Parts: sequence; C-alpha cells; structure tokens
Amino acid sequence: MGNVAIKANALVKWFGEGEAKTTAVKSASFEADFGELLYIVGPSGSGKTTLLSMISGILKPNEGSVLVEGKDIWQMKSDDIADLRLHKIGFVFQDYHLFPRLTTVENVAIPLILKKMDWNEALKVGLEYLEIVGLKDKAQLQPVKLSGGEQQRVAIARAIAGKPDILIFDEPTASLDGDTGRKIVEFVKTKILNPERCVIIVTHDSRIYEYADSIMKMEDGNIIAFERNTNAIPYMSHEK
Repeated sequence: MGNVAIKANALVKWFGEGEAKTTAVKSASFEADFGELLYIVGPSGSGKTTLLSMISGILKPNEGSVLVEGKDIWQMKSDDIADLRLHKIGFVFQDYHLFPRLTTVENVAIPLILKKMDWNEALKVGLEYLEIVGLKDKAQLQPVKLSGGEQQRVAIARAIAGKPDILIFDEPTASLDGDTGRKIVEFVKTKILNPERCVIIVTHDSRIYEYADSIMKMEDGNIIAFERNTNAIPYMSHEK
C-alpha cells in the first residue's frame, strides 16, 4: 500500500524450558504500512498479544527481527527502545487505563508531561485532542462520569496527543456494545488514520471487519492468512 511502518521477520517466542516449553509465536512474518488499518485476529491463545508485544518493543523475541520505520528495534539499547515507544507508538488498551482521580484533560496530558512539556501547555494540547474526539465539553470530568465509549475516546485522544506514527489497539470493542464499538472503530478509521500513520487493532469482533484494510489471521502461534480488503471504508483524516 504505502511505506512500511513495521516489518516482522520470522518472529519466534517461547516460554519455559524442557517439557514445560510452550511456543507462543512460530516464525511470524508480515508488514504493516503507513495509511493502513491492519487487524490481527484469531482465537484466544493464538499468539496475538505476544506478537503485539514483540513488534511494539515490550517483549523480546527469541528469534527473528522487528523493523520499525526501517530500524531493527531489538538491536537497540533498552533506553532507546523505551524512547521509541514514547515517541513513535501509541497504545489504547482494552480497559482504557485512565487515571480515576484525574480529569479527562489531565489524562490526555500525561504522555505530553512525560515528554517534558510544560503542564499548562500540555493541558492546552490535551484540550485540542479532546476536541478531535468530540469530548471537549467533558474536559473537567473524571472518567467515572463518562460512558464506556467516551472513556475509549479519551484513551484514543491520549494515545494520539503525542502524535505517534504507529497506533495500537488491544481489543478496543471488547467491553462495548455493538453499536458503540462500531462507532469507535469508524471514528478511528475515518478521523485518526492518515497517510503518515499506521493503525493496528487486535480484535475478536467480526462485526467491525469492514473497516480493515488488511486482516491477518493467527492460529496456534502461526499466521495462517493475510488478506487485503479492497472495499474497506476509506480514511478522511489529515491530522498527524
């Protein structure tokens, strides 16, 4: 499709030794491009989360390599990997991971503070990103006063506030009803994805497959299929 954001080469990951050894990912290779929404799908225990952890610099593979924007991340020093995760990769977790005692805008500002931005400036930028996800009017509320879909959008605002090149979602619709889940993924596809960003979603939810540009299927640690969706709903965003 476009320039390669992530290239995984023959990734292998096992846990334990001897009779207790379990191989979670078996020689997995694939590419994810900028301007692409890629789904990683498969049953529980198929290796999706382990693969996600390896390509995002969290879990080191036993074999193989991961190139992020052409750089082999597992040849980097640990500090450099942490810096890459902070500046290049945004995460949206299934359970949102919002800080309950902070306001919505303060939650969005947290990664900016980690990047040494002034607090007042971080709040200003956080407000701008809440506006992007349609929640500027909820800026001073705590997460408990938001719906599940609104909390998910706050998590998205927090993830994109640092302007990551790669955005990763772990089961973003798992705790949402069908209609809300579809609206969240449609929002990501039409407003957040752009030609200079790659979005990867791990999901079990077949109801949202129509938004994917590509679908990669895993089973028992193997990539068993990689399909392009030529009829995918297009993105419209120019935000980066």
